[in-house]
Amino acid sequence: MDEKGSFKKATFAAGCFWGVEEHFRRLPGVVSTRVGYTGGWVDNPSYQDVCSGETGHAEAVEVTFDPSRVSYRQLLDHFWEIHDPTTPNRQGWDVGTQYRSAIFVHDEEQRREALESRRALEASGKYKDPIVTEIVDASRFWPAEEYHQRYYEKRRRGVVRLVSQG
Repeated sequence: MDEKGSFKKATFAAGCFWGVEEHFRRLPGVVSTRVGYTGGWVDNPSYQDVCSGETGHAEAVEVTFDPSRVSYRQLLDHFWEIHDPTTPNRQGWDVGTQYRSAIFVHDEEQRREALESRRALEASGKYKDPIVTEIVDASRFWPAEEYHQRYYEKRRRGVVRLVSQG
């Protein structure tokens, strides 16, 4: 918990939310995760609505974390490692605006850290293509249907395959 005795939230979009959730859920200091839709203009969208590409929403993961055990910067570092931030509206075989790379910031401190983190990654030379990750204000998060929550855990798929990077 932070100095006020509470957990914090972070929200990330990095392609299909099933694998993204699994990667964050396993991090020490992450208290809980839930998958859903955010960043669009349609209220209470369904999975089918979001897959249509007509809602403006991204498949995203809301991470509740204990900042005394894992910092927001560590979550950002993990975010950059689990997907390719140079492919607009695409991760692997998944194509569409709902699969965009985005960081939805909950306050100005998160915005500052996200921008610094992106600048550092750009300066590192790790990618030859530009980083296209959006850094935008968090908006209402609509939880996905129950069958999407902890999808890999429910199906006992084991190790989640990472998207190749570089």
